[in-house]
Amino acid sequence: MTKRVLKRQMREGALDLSEFDGNPRIRRLPVERPWSPVARQGDEARDQSFVKTVRPLSDGQRAMMEAIDAYNLVLALGPAGTGKTYLAIAKAVEALEAGKVGRIVLSRPAVDAGESIGFLPGDMEDKLAPYLRPLYDALSDRLTMKRVRAMMAEGVIEIAPVGFMRGRTLNNAFVVIDEAQNCTYVQLKMLLTRLGWHSTMVVTGDPAQSDLLPELSGLAPVAERLQAVGNISVVRLADRDIVRHPLVAEMLGVL
Repeated sequence: MTKRVLKRQMREGALDLSEFDGNPRIRRLPVERPWSPVARQGDEARDQSFVKTVRPLSDGQRAMMEAIDAYNLVLALGPAGTGKTYLAIAKAVEALEAGKVGRIVLSRPAVDAGESIGFLPGDMEDKLAPYLRPLYDALSDRLTMKRVRAMMAEGVIEIAPVGFMRGRTLNNAFVVIDEAQNCTYVQLKMLLTRLGWHSTMVVTGDPAQSDLLPELSGLAPVAERLQAVGNISVVRLADRDIVRHPLVAEMLGVL
């Protein structure tokens, strides 16, 4: 905002000088009725990215975290905002820092949300970056971005699309397969069989929000079949487990 525009808007009464907090270039608008899932439960609000041990905010989240501790393969299915990806990556970071695994492998399908964006510029990593961005966001919420880059350079953290996982055996690793509803049955079968010794795999997704054709998404049939296997846990989260803005739960109830 230029000084000329600033003076004109202040002269016309469009701006309140107290909103700028002494800096004419940064406007701090008041936020009414802030909401957080922690404050909702009567506890003092705090950012869990600064908490060493993430705690569950619902019964479904508690069941998911307990399942990750008890099983080597966990499928977490539920609507958006239930913390599936965040909890899986938080558990992965926790296992890595505790020395339980030697590396973290994160993977998700490079499928857009029904909007063709054409050819992306750059090399392979630049083209895949928009699809893998949510994983970077979740990682940076538990680790500093500087540590994330250093660990990726050392190979301790690996982020890869589903198409590059075939033929691999993931030993001594914590594997997170995110947005699995956008994987076909054959892709999920390939991913699940990558599990190696001393490894944990968590598959997350929402069968109701697949960007594939309904008959192509393999998450729901795979979860239904694996539910009969005793050494595999299938956790189903519900609308009551949503810890995003409460409007998300209300919208999903009618959409």
